[in-house]
Amino acid sequence: MPQILVVTDSADASAGTVVYRERISIADLRSHHFSGQLVERVGWAVGDASNLEREGRHVHHIRADRGTGGRDVSAAA
Repeated sequence: MPQILVVTDSADASAGTVVYRERISIADLRSHHFSGQLVERVGWAVGDASNLEREGRHVHHIRADRGTGGRDVSAAA
């Protein structure tokens, strides 16, 4: 299944940290409500990634349950 990733930027392209990961299907995008919510979640993740880059912090991943759409939720360490 396709997925969306938001990853922190790093001088070493392979060293970025995944801040947000969500699997989606084309059927999900047919819903205007889902699409709007997705854009909101991606916006939050981009903000979180920017903050982490600025602060030079690392994150650890917490696997979300299926109730969150199967996405990974990350927390700053």
